[in-house]
Amino acid sequence: MGSEFSRHTGRLAQLVILCLVWMVSSQSFAGTIVRVSTSIGDYSIELLDEVAPLTVQNFLGYVNRNDYNQTYLHRVVDDFVVQGGAYRFQAFEGPIDIFVGPPVPNEFSASNLRGTVAMAKIDEQPDSATNQWFVNLTDNINLDSTNGGFTVFGNVLGAGMTILEGIDDLPIANLGFGNQGLGLKAPSAPYITPEFNDGRDFVYINVEVVERFSEAPHVYETNSGLMITTVSVDGDSELIGLNFNTVASDPEVILQANVNSIIPKRDTFAGIATYSTADNRLRIPSLEVNQNGSVQLLSNVVFVLSDPVLSHFTLESYDQ
Repeated sequence: MGSEFSRHTGRLAQLVILCLVWMVSSQSFAGTIVRVSTSIGDYSIELLDEVAPLTVQNFLGYVNRNDYNQTYLHRVVDDFVVQGGAYRFQAFEGPIDIFVGPPVPNEFSASNLRGTVAMAKIDEQPDSATNQWFVNLTDNINLDSTNGGFTVFGNVLGAGMTILEGIDDLPIANLGFGNQGLGLKAPSAPYITPEFNDGRDFVYINVEVVERFSEAPHVYETNSGLMITTVSVDGDSELIGLNFNTVASDPEVILQANVNSIIPKRDTFAGIATYSTADNRLRIPSLEVNQNGSVQLLSNVVFVLSDPVLSHFTLESYDQ
């Protein structure tokens, strides 16, 4: 297969051009798009770059540093908000605070309607927003006149609210207030297991800037080199979501798994990617590839683990 395959794999961009065009997106968005991967599904947010520029810049600072990756949702209030952005969980230690930057000036303008995304802040301190943010599950117009108004800086796209409603329906745990105030770090944290054991059962998230809005489960962007996917390991023994980044594309296409983006997933689904430790191959039934807004599908994509130490995966084969 070597010589024939090499003719088609000089660079990933060439691979994409050889594929049949599946769809060219007709949607255009004025703001930056971020994709939020969660333990029960992914959704996307369009940021209001022009409406709340300082708040968006602050939020993207956390995103671009990967500060939100592997954090858990620590506060979900039924029919009110889904809130996160502050804590990771470490076994035998508990919640760990993520980096907290300087507070951002309040930029309240848009109303806190259902599906909007806003910054959390300290009571009676309008300019205290830092890393925590929430999605409004209903029209919370009371937040428009509270504490200087809560700054809306984004809108959930497409069917994203279905994922958030699913999170709202999950059971919640409270870590309690007796141990160094840990209850504040999980006052109403949803969990994905039948019974709550510890913080590893929480709903975890990753947040990544993407070039276009997509609801496909497996997405690759040629410009940024980012791949987002959900994987069943060894016949559903483990379900995980994670991100990859391109580290080489000439002459071979090599992606590196971001091990700091691995989060638990609750459910398998038709078309989930699979990884087998028996042959060290990652198989993606259908990969949506975005190249400058032109979207194609690669079928039966196979990557082989080529460097276990660096978590490198080399493209082995695909179908057009």
